[in-house]
Amino acid sequence: MSDYTIVEKYQQGKAQKIAIRPFFDPSVSNMGLEKYQMALMDGVYHEEQLACLEINGVKRYVTGLNEFAPEVKLLPDEQREAKIREIRAIVAQIERELAANVVSVDDPDFWAKIKLMRPDNDKFWDKITLRCGNEPVFLDPVKDAYDLIKIYAIDAGGFSMIAKSLEDAKSQPTAPKFYLDRLETTAANRTEVSKMRNRALGELQKLYDKNASKLFLVAKVVDVNSTQYTKNTPNDIVYENMDAYINGLSVDRDKKRTAEKFIATANMSMEDLKLTAIIKDATIYRLVASKSDGFIHDMESGTLLGKTTADCVEYLKNPLNEEVMMNLMSRVEQMWNS
Repeated sequence: MSDYTIVEKYQQGKAQKIAIRPFFDPSVSNMGLEKYQMALMDGVYHEEQLACLEINGVKRYVTGLNEFAPEVKLLPDEQREAKIREIRAIVAQIERELAANVVSVDDPDFWAKIKLMRPDNDKFWDKITLRCGNEPVFLDPVKDAYDLIKIYAIDAGGFSMIAKSLEDAKSQPTAPKFYLDRLETTAANRTEVSKMRNRALGELQKLYDKNASKLFLVAKVVDVNSTQYTKNTPNDIVYENMDAYINGLSVDRDKKRTAEKFIATANMSMEDLKLTAIIKDATIYRLVASKSDGFIHDMESGTLLGKTTADCVEYLKNPLNEEVMMNLMSRVEQMWNS
């Protein structure tokens, strides 16, 4: 494959709309800016220079285009070779465009012949900066070599204020101010929560229409305030509460997490579901409790049930412990029937 073909393939893959956009979490307060989908005050901008690490007096710019970088060296042999070839192809392309310097990827003296894109060219890399605000900064890696450089640098973590994707921004313990938005991947990430929520709402509707008893138990398991549900609670109330739970309108505001938990709970077997609900409410009613030994005990008989809810469920499922199970179930269901 020729050098040009490699670069052309990369550029075609990235020729979708690419932009640096402000990142905000609507569930996290940021002086009210989150209500307006803003990360910064109006008219405010953040500008950052490309990251440079210095170890023992040796500078290393975080460019994503340095085949000698530790992250490249640590790759498995086959992946490392492919990555080095990709880096050289992009470097050769940019070198041709910006410095009119033609160097072959296969040249054994490749880096010795590079003038502009050398990893130690301080004069060049010090000028690579990004200035971002509330308005998107559009990048075109096909038409602008500097935009191509910036995209590689962002992907490598060269700008602390910019995450390499929306998913990456969400996963960081300290939220960045911006993220790199590639239309396809970001759209998929944005719709992931909607798809999950719609699946959960579909499960809710099926339970409401065909299995009200299971819906009652699902509500018991997922809702923090499980004791509000009794056998006399109208199905419409249970449905309404579960709809709010799935949509992140209850205690847990994470719509993806609530939808995932609802689906997982709805797919439990009736036996596991009922026993989980029983242990949960028995804990609230103080029929079972953790003692100083770290284990959960039946407070009436003193029977040791396990360390976790899952342990307790497995204990109660054992036919040898049927008497304990029936006794505990009877006491909890008496509360449910009140």
